Amino acid sequence: MKLNKFLVSAALLLGGVSAASAQEEVTEYTFQPHWYMQAQIGGQETLGEGSFGDLLCPNAQLTAGYNFNPYIGARLVFNGWQSKGVSEVSGNTYRWKWNYIAPTINAVFNMTNVLGGYNPNRMVEANIFGGIGANIAWHNKEANNLQTAYMASHDGRELLDYNWSGTHGRFVAQFGADFQVNVSKEVAVGLELQANVLPDQYNSKKAGNADWYFNALVGVRYTFGPKFNTTTRVIEPVPCEPVIVEKIVEKIVEVPVEKIVKEQPVVKEPMRRDIFFTISNTVVSNSEMKKVAEVAEYLKSHPDTKVEITGYADKGTGTMAINLRLSKQRANAVSKALQSKYGIPVSRIVVKSMGEENYQPYPDPIQNRVAICIIED
Repeated sequence: MKLNKFLVSAALLLGGVSAASAQEEVTEYTFQPHWYMQAQIGGQETLGEGSFGDLLCPNAQLTAGYNFNPYIGARLVFNGWQSKGVSEVSGNTYRWKWNYIAPTINAVFNMTNVLGGYNPNRMVEANIFGGIGANIAWHNKEANNLQTAYMASHDGRELLDYNWSGTHGRFVAQFGADFQVNVSKEVAVGLELQANVLPDQYNSKKAGNADWYFNALVGVRYTFGPKFNTTTRVIEPVPCEPVIVEKIVEKIVEVPVEKIVKEQPVVKEPMRRDIFFTISNTVVSNSEMKKVAEVAEYLKSHPDTKVEITGYADKGTGTMAINLRLSKQRANAVSKALQSKYGIPVSRIVVKSMGEENYQPYPDPIQNRVAICIIED
């Protein structure tokens, strides 16, 4: 009897150690709004009659920006230096250049986070932007001199129908994309490509359509203050009740036939696995992929069953639109893993999401970043 008690105690102790070792630490990142400054230099190509080399000129840009959340930001841009124009008339080529500065305000969208979920540890991120501003141009003396000389030698005919002098401000619309490589938490280097469209009068020529110039810039961005906060929490494993097996000595008892009670049917509980995700993430982690493997193994051993996967998101974080997208993407991520990694056919998978009612299966908000898999026989 003492030996039996010792064995049971040892089993319970080992079970407790195993449960403690199964604890998993999860690191979560909370976005912090922040300012940044950026300095860039590059080149500009102005659309016109000349070749690429004829219209290439230097360009520089200073930017002050603010990121409101992981997906949306705004920036104030000061771009400028020089633009060029070319005109070919009767076999003669005329060239001129002038200076400008263009302050613009842009809305910025972080497409890496929009499409892939928030993850501050990414090395590379891509943004798109668009906005409006003013192009303030001056020092158009080369065009003025060409106009004067051409009119003197061509009986007063003008070379440049929209020739201007002094300082002129014109509306400009700007849009493009940039790609940033994070060197550290504060510093990033990147490439920006942008297009700018203005009224026809910008380059002094009358073309009957809008004038364009395109900028390619490289530079350095510096972020002020922390971009995110880090918290670590421990996911406690679900405790398992110890199973104590007792030896049963059967005794044969004769029972009259009329007293035999029919055996009650056994009610089976559905097989369930909860696949948890970190904040704003839709990628199944390696630790959670073990649960996906268990679902796949059960489906393969029970070929007549189907799995229902329902995705959820923490309604306390993000907007309704973002949470609906995250819940769908989490359910789809588990479905794709079952198909591509374990060969489960799509006909055996039903994918659902939290829906407009914003239902939360857990009282703890963190646990509602989940995709719940249920299989019923």
